[in-house]
Amino acid sequence: MSGTTAKATSKVPAAENTLRILKLLASKRGPMAASSIATALDLPRSSVYHLLGVMEANGFVLHLHEEQRYGLGISAFELSSAYSRQEPLSRLGRPLLASLVDVIGESAHLAVLHGRDVLYIVEERAKNRPSLVTDVGVRLPSHLTASGRAILAALPKSQVRALYPNAAAFTARHEVEGAIMKYSALSSHLDQVRQRGYATEHGEVTPGFGSIAAAVTDHVGWPTAAVAVTFLEDKLPADQWPALAARVQKVADELSARIHGRPGK
Repeated sequence: MSGTTAKATSKVPAAENTLRILKLLASKRGPMAASSIATALDLPRSSVYHLLGVMEANGFVLHLHEEQRYGLGISAFELSSAYSRQEPLSRLGRPLLASLVDVIGESAHLAVLHGRDVLYIVEERAKNRPSLVTDVGVRLPSHLTASGRAILAALPKSQVRALYPNAAAFTARHEVEGAIMKYSALSSHLDQVRQRGYATEHGEVTPGFGSIAAAVTDHVGWPTAAVAVTFLEDKLPADQWPALAARVQKVADELSARIHGRPGK
């Protein structure tokens, strides 16, 4: 933290601590007791109770009386909805993808998880490259796509299992060798993605086309999107995929940093 920032925040400790409480609650899977909040943030309990009271009165936290815990309130949800309406991911991601396309000469896109599907929110098509099915607004089964696999690999395994409880959850667009059509195959594939650091797809969406993707994460490491590039497989030898993956990962890291409100590395 710079001297200027430290000086500014020291003048408004209540505002700073309010934001710290909101960030803490947003990072948890469930409500928290006030005492746990105080301990986690190293704050006096009296201050925490006072701040929670003000936040509850304004709808930013909800007090669950029976459990004696606090969770995020409707006003916090409305902020989240406003975030979605303003399409910050698209706005932040589009120029980064455009720069990537200029460098590599292949088409790129940005996708988010929507149920078991990925929803494409940005597409930057490279000059003289064929059109793809990944237009903005298109949804595809996440287990078939590099984008979806990158996001799924960054999720807890229990979350992936919940998304794919049985064989009915798996669909295919084309008959391809080694198609992922059951959970054990998906789980094994995602282990490879985690080990390698990026996801791939070989013709499962469109025959002859391959994709490479990397996950974009938020401030707690949760995958919020994936950056991917798609290309004709016969135009890109397999030994060149890792180098391309490194470029994709760099863009994903840059977008992650921008979501956090700081410049990339």
